[in-house]
Amino acid sequence: EVKLLPRERELYESLAEIYSIIITIDGLERAYIKDSVTEAEYTDTCQRLLKQYSSTLSDEGVRTAFIDLETFRRKWDWGGWLGAEGRGNAVLKGESGKNGIGEYRRSERTGADESSSSTERGMDCPRAIERIRTGIPLTLAQPSNPSITHPHPGTHANPQTASPATAATTTTTTTATAAAPNGSRSKAPSSALVLAATENFITFLDALKLSLLSKDQLHPLLSEVIQSLSRVVDGDFVGRADIVKWLIRLNGMKANEELGEGEARELMFEMEGAYAGFKGMMRD
Repeated sequence: EVKLLPRERELYESLAEIYSIIITIDGLERAYIKDSVTEAEYTDTCQRLLKQYSSTLSDEGVRTAFIDLETFRRKWDWGGWLGAEGRGNAVLKGESGKNGIGEYRRSERTGADESSSSTERGMDCPRAIERIRTGIPLTLAQPSNPSITHPHPGTHANPQTASPATAATTTTTTTATAAAPNGSRSKAPSSALVLAATENFITFLDALKLSLLSKDQLHPLLSEVIQSLSRVVDGDFVGRADIVKWLIRLNGMKANEELGEGEARELMFEMEGAYAGFKGMMRD
């Protein structure tokens, strides 16, 4: 039996925690696809798991041992889950097949049914890997009702004066919004939610103007933007894809890594466009 120093044990427990989070996110993604959890439950749980993942990796020693997600996948083998109802002992094994930390009992993170297929697939957890890569839940990365597409500001013409094609598009969009199913924005959002989204946009743009360019400065602010927007808009609009794109790019950076001057100018340009798109949609 190998005796571990306290610091070594803490390190292996942190690596096992990361392992547990990855497996749990994969199970949560599968449960959401199967409608086993509601959209709200999925979003809240996924955000909490992603924060725990980032928090665990904020330790320099853990980050050094982890290196990156792809290296972690190659280096470590996955043990199995034992027990019922998604609870069990996670055994993290090294390349030699010997236990790295003994047994690590994970906490019950979600009531979603954890299929044993995650264990059978070994390290093949593509849904979890993609979610960690993007850094935001699927419900925020994609509009909950993509069939509703809000036009570019200034192109929403009056059906009585617009061309037949434009009038038809306007009527279709309006009808889709009015007849949106449960979970879609079938009525105007509250002024408080619109104000919060506007304030988050302005805060982020101000941070860029103040030359705050590192990941740990920008990513939390941009996350607040997309979260507040999701409470106001469930359809797509001009600039939403740019917000998600930059969230993914920032999420792939190191905490203290900064955007270059050209990247910062591009980000400012695209976020100003997204903000204009949001304001135009609100006016419509």
